[in-house]
Amino acid sequence: MRRSPWSILTVLALAQFMVVLDVTIVNVALPDLQKDLGFSTDNLQWVVSAYTLVFGGFLLLGGRAADLLGRRRLFMAGLALFGLASLAGGLAQSEGMLITFRAIQGLGGAMLSPAALSLLTVTFPPGRDRNIALGIWGGLAGLGGTLGVVAGGFLVDGAGWRWVFFVNVPITVLVVAAAPLILHESKVSPTSPEARARTFDAIGAVLATGGVLALIFGVIRAEPLGWSDPEVVGSLIGAAVLLAAFVWAESRSADPLVPLRMFRSRSLSGSTVALALNGAAFTSMFFLSAIFLQQVRGESAIDTGLQFLPMGFAAIAGAGVASGVVTRIGTRPVQLVGAVLSVAGLLLLTSTGANDSYAAGLLPGFLLFGFGIMWIAVPGQIAAVSEVSHDDAGSASGLVTAGYQVGGVLGLAIVNTLSTSLANSRLADGASAQTALVDAYHRGIVVAAVFAAVVVFAALVARQQVPDAEELAEAVPV
Repeated sequence: MRRSPWSILTVLALAQFMVVLDVTIVNVALPDLQKDLGFSTDNLQWVVSAYTLVFGGFLLLGGRAADLLGRRRLFMAGLALFGLASLAGGLAQSEGMLITFRAIQGLGGAMLSPAALSLLTVTFPPGRDRNIALGIWGGLAGLGGTLGVVAGGFLVDGAGWRWVFFVNVPITVLVVAAAPLILHESKVSPTSPEARARTFDAIGAVLATGGVLALIFGVIRAEPLGWSDPEVVGSLIGAAVLLAAFVWAESRSADPLVPLRMFRSRSLSGSTVALALNGAAFTSMFFLSAIFLQQVRGESAIDTGLQFLPMGFAAIAGAGVASGVVTRIGTRPVQLVGAVLSVAGLLLLTSTGANDSYAAGLLPGFLLFGFGIMWIAVPGQIAAVSEVSHDDAGSASGLVTAGYQVGGVLGLAIVNTLSTSLANSRLADGASAQTALVDAYHRGIVVAAVFAAVVVFAALVARQQVPDAEELAEAVPV
């Protein structure tokens, strides 16, 4: 039976929309679930970080498994796992349970997302239709993130924080039921030399994710224990050992998860760093601002979501404008302007107090930052694949996407540790809770601005690329 490629795109896009939505929908629920489940300030960030860390850490492995085991099969398995973890997360009764199920959600997303993108690329041949399909796919990043905060606000205020997880269940059931009827199975032929030579390299994925996890844990524990504490030192040493083992394993693998030869590309290495810093700035700003709006300014979850909405629209507009401008003036100046706008937006947020008006305080910073981050992301994706072979293009795109996710987790750990330490210090000195939280917010945003400022220097030394239409089409926004 012949399936319409646009019906295939609809099924894949609906699943991907849910995965992207889940990155932001939880942020506005953080104060409510913290109160209900008794989360500590340090552990609250793991509601966000557990998802993004596992998602980013296993993204490349998910793409490899989809090629070998079957793209439709892994898409459906990942989707089912994501839905079950969402249901369990909504039923969680403790912080440990919720963090665990968020991590499992991330694993499901790492299985379904690359499989869905692979199905899309084999469904649409190169040309106009594929460009349209990829444009829709890329647009989901901005739309899903934007609607996530608004939908989360309505769900939290109307039905409770558990519904930010329950809402995924009916979508999962619908897509799992439709997938066998609409999607073709697709994978590398088992008799091909590629299939015989390729391995999963699960060891590489575990070592990389374990190393980043140990690093983040060490940074988080440094705030309450001190940097010289044996637990902190042991975690950081463990992280160094695991990440060194990852590089050693990849250098000796016949088919590594991340071919080290790709890092000889100056454009790919620079893009990975820039996008990781972009992820660190965005994740930190979003997390801190959601807490600031609700716990300092007293906004409801719905109002918090609505106040984030202009930033989402600015990001969508920024992606569209950047895609047109980059073909005329190249990647370096676009990324440089994006980094400057991001820094400016964040610095504006540092001047916002507890009682300042939204229009004069937060809104200008949100608009500038939302527009600027997409001027970093679009040229970053283009430059990432500009110097690698066609065979490595998928790995390069997966690498920078994973870098963005992991950079967000590590950046949030650093920012939250520094913010929490200042808040505790202010409280110990006799400051009010509101004053301590405002000062902590400002410090965290300053650190996020430092991340964005480093992108300015990365852009200055980046190699200039002026993409053609085909290269632009291959750059799916992070």
